[in-house]
Amino acid sequence: MRVLVLYAHPVPESFGAALHETVVASLRAAGHEVDDCDLYAEGFDPVLSREERRGYHDTASNTAPVAAYVGRVKRAEALVLCFPVWNFGYPAILKGFFDRVFLPGVSFELAQGKVTPALGHIRKLAAVTTYGASRWTAFLMGDPPRRLVCRALRAVCRPMARTLYLAHYDMNRATPESRAAFLQKVAARLAVF
Repeated sequence: MRVLVLYAHPVPESFGAALHETVVASLRAAGHEVDDCDLYAEGFDPVLSREERRGYHDTASNTAPVAAYVGRVKRAEALVLCFPVWNFGYPAILKGFFDRVFLPGVSFELAQGKVTPALGHIRKLAAVTTYGASRWTAFLMGDPPRRLVCRALRAVCRPMARTLYLAHYDMNRATPESRAAFLQKVAARLAVF
């Protein structure tokens, strides 16, 4: 399966980088074709410009500024996000990717005010993430990243797309043992993705 990995962390020696490495290695070991999109390393510009916003609904030309990324999304059969949760949301670079690339005509069709999903080729969706806060605190806050992945993003994929959400909560008090256990969990779950 062709898997697009969207990775969003600026620090190469971080635990996020170790997770990213585990994600890519596990998917490749399972025989998947991996398109590894490291948004920071690629210098992705997350800012939706005034011109892009004005042309947002023009499906004949709205993809021109991000055509290469749109092509990568359209070739994918699965999508795996690897990111830290910051301020109970995506890092700005990942949010900007969705703002600039998941356009009308790409991730959804918009006709007479009705939204129709357009990523029917995405059969599987996964997120591998870390939270500074505890699971309980995230729950009390409504856990926006989990909801964005498991509801909003899944809604534009193939109906009944298999979704996996792996999170290491409470990174502020993580131990070497908890991090190692989470890396093993990620490797095991993605080995059968």
